[in-house]
Formats: sequence, structure tokens, C-alpha cells
Amino acid sequence: MNAIIDAAINRARTSLLVLAMIVTAGLAARFAIPIASQPDIQVPFFVVTLIHEGISPEDAERLLVMPTEIELRAVEGVKELTSYASEGAGTVMVEFEAEYDLDQALMDVREAVDRARPEMPNTAEEPIVQETSFVEYPILQVNLVGDTVPERLLYNLAIDLRDAIETVPSVLKAQIQGHREELLEAVIDPNELETYQISNEELISTIIRNNRLIPAGSIDTGEGRFAVKVPSVIEEARDIFDL
Repeated sequence: MNAIIDAAINRARTSLLVLAMIVTAGLAARFAIPIASQPDIQVPFFVVTLIHEGISPEDAERLLVMPTEIELRAVEGVKELTSYASEGAGTVMVEFEAEYDLDQALMDVREAVDRARPEMPNTAEEPIVQETSFVEYPILQVNLVGDTVPERLLYNLAIDLRDAIETVPSVLKAQIQGHREELLEAVIDPNELETYQISNEELISTIIRNNRLIPAGSIDTGEGRFAVKVPSVIEEARDIFDL
């Protein structure tokens, strides 16, 4: 090592010339390589849109989303499935492994959707399969982690952060993921049911019928059009007691 240093010092002009050549080559390579602030990462990611006019979110999940999910789960290379059910439609987002072939992934998704099509209502429209690039949807992910922090506190902080982020003008949407969905457990006394002469089937049927969102068409005011719905969804424990 000392011999190399001594040689570099003794031949200062040659060393400076080599250094200049290295710097010049580095700058030339820097400007020759294309650099994008938002590079287009080719990840097989597809969106399956299922449309059925007038269907409730609950029925959209049961009749449109679930049959599609069952077929897509059997497809090789699927990394994650994310589904949404809304009034009149259902959406299934399919993400494959990054190294999976894009054309093959698109073909597999279409074949899976075709297999699920007979399980859907005949009145549903033809499913739409769209290839999506991440460059079209700039997404920033913020993780809240705390080993000793209660889960409910983290969830409340995430809600406050989401509300603050949504106030930013350039933000289209802020969404929370990873939280646990709260459930309500109702313990039924068989003796009470027998006293009121109510069967288990009647009780369950009453709760199901009173826990759905009923679309009631739309109203055109001349300046705009908005959907009308009859909300009958259980949100609090008091709603159960009312039934």
C-alpha cells in the first residue's frame, strides 16, 4: 500500500490526470442514465371492476366480490387481493409477485374472472379487467408503530393523522389499513326466547333484514343528480336492543 501511495505522489501529474478522467467518466455516466422522479415500476397489478346497477354493498360483496376472490386465490403468483364493495359495484385489486410475467398475469386474471362469471347474477354487467401502473397513483405510506402503545390509541392517532392529511389540497384520498374491525357479540338466553315464543331462526332473520343498505333510486334536481338510499345498518349496541 505504501508503494502505491509513493508512486502516486512521485507521479503527481499522472495521478491527477487519472482522477480527472474518472470524474469526467462519472459525470458523463450520470447525465447519460435516465432518471425519473417517479419511475414506472413494472409490477403486475390489475383492477377488476364488477358492476350491477342498484345492488347494495352487502349483496355486491356476496354475489360479485366473493365468487371472483375464490377464483383469483387459485391463480399462481398472486401476492395480495384487496376487495371493496359499494352500492352498485364491487372492485377487486390483484397484485402479483414483482418477477411474475406481466402478459401471463393479465391472461390468468381474465381466465379467473371468466370462471367466476357464471356464479354472478345474470343481470350483472360484463366484468372489466384493467392493468394499472403505480406511476399513475402516487402513494405515500405512513406507518404508526408502538410496541408498548395500546392498539386503540394507535388507531385513534391514525384517524387524527388521516383527517389532517385529507386537508392537504393535493391529497386525493387518505385511507387507514391494518386496524381490526370491531365486532359486537350478542349472547342470547334460550329461556327468554322460549318465553317470547321466538325461534333462533326468527331472531337471526330479523337482525339480517335490519342490517342492510337499501338503494331507493336517485333524484334529479335539474342542477345535479344524487342517489337516495334507506340506511338500516346496525352501528351501535343500542340498535340491537331496539330490535
